[in-house]
Amino acid sequence: MSSKVSILGLKLPTDPRWVNLAAISLEEVLTDHAFCEQKAATSCISLIQRYPDRTRLVDELAPIVTEEWGHFRQVLAEMKKRGFTLGKQRKDAYVNELIGFQIKGGHPMDVLLDRLLVFALIEARSCERFRLLSEGLEDAYLREFYRKFMISEAGHYKLFIDLANEYLPEEKVKVRWQQWLDFEAKMIATLQVRGDRMH
Repeated sequence: MSSKVSILGLKLPTDPRWVNLAAISLEEVLTDHAFCEQKAATSCISLIQRYPDRTRLVDELAPIVTEEWGHFRQVLAEMKKRGFTLGKQRKDAYVNELIGFQIKGGHPMDVLLDRLLVFALIEARSCERFRLLSEGLEDAYLREFYRKFMISEAGHYKLFIDLANEYLPEEKVKVRWQQWLDFEAKMIATLQVRGDRMH
């Protein structure tokens, strides 16, 4: 396993064919990336709306909303520069599978934990994919473009883990995080390798 993957906690690296497929489907993958950034911003807003009494969560996520929306605009600008147009938002099988694994109707703190960990996992996988693009694309400008996104996603991943440890016992977070990592690895192994999707 790649050491860079294990640093993020991920147990299964992305299929190396994905970068080549993404390079071929650049307009589609940029469209999907743009919508991922948009959904990241709205997801942070939904967390703030649901947990307004969690002061650190609100304080930490408020600027992330602005940052993620800025990322959305950056991807749109890059698409426009290349003569691409934003396509339609498509079903995200990866995220939908993760949502299905979340605890529903349990103790409110368990629900909060899963919400934070699913966001951490999405950020970790996005970080790994951005690293692959930053190293594997032939376009030097896009390599640097995605290197910056990689650094940002790594910080977001860490923030969601930190917030989980803020509100729940560290051992509980650790156990549930391992369950999430195991589930995600098995799920990644079953998903079709598609270059027109960020996940």
